[in-house]
Amino acid sequence: MASSYTLSFIPVTVSNSNPRIFVSIPPPSSLLGKKLLVTQTSRRCFVSKKHRCLTSASTVFSVPTAQPENGSSSDKIPKWSARAIKSLAMGELEARKLKYPTTGTEAILMGILVEGTSTAAKFLRGNGITLFKVRDEIIKLLGKSDMYFFSPEHPPLTEPARKAVDWAIDEKKKSGVDGELTTAYLLLGVWSQKDSAGRQILEALGFNEDKAKQVAEAMNEDVDLSFKKQSQ
Repeated sequence: MASSYTLSFIPVTVSNSNPRIFVSIPPPSSLLGKKLLVTQTSRRCFVSKKHRCLTSASTVFSVPTAQPENGSSSDKIPKWSARAIKSLAMGELEARKLKYPTTGTEAILMGILVEGTSTAAKFLRGNGITLFKVRDEIIKLLGKSDMYFFSPEHPPLTEPARKAVDWAIDEKKKSGVDGELTTAYLLLGVWSQKDSAGRQILEALGFNEDKAKQVAEAMNEDVDLSFKKQSQ
């Protein structure tokens, strides 16, 4: 039975300044029940000395959290790390850039790489899996969207993507380890969906079960590092 969903938000401001995206998140006590706003501020591009163009984009991203099917207390739902939230938010933005109607497992994979600072993202890059290679594989597998098609403001998660998020949440609860749900859980959630686009792209780029086990060993490393920084 598929888990039901609720929305969990946190305020986020994203400013676009070439060549990277910087995200600022205030430290809340909980990642549940808040609103997540991802905004790319105005960006100026100079065409000539006399002309300039001004563009802006924004999105509100909802973080799904699986509700316990047995009616148990929701306080057992794991909190999301800031990096995991940003990865999902960036995944939605990447889906919109490609003009896709939905946010799939391939978009979550792109989001992890766009966020870029997590242990999972560094592991992928260290094994030759970069954002540009993933985008190329997505185009090969799913094709390009029609140039006149506009992605919805909030591309919904596909069924495999929802199952990947479910898997991440369930595995975090099963682990019994304190701390937040990190991007490593999201990456392995994508890998767990065997027929998904994200899994096929990972396989095409050399990701396998052995590498998945290495990621699993570092599932909570992002949280541990953040705790160490706070204690210093």
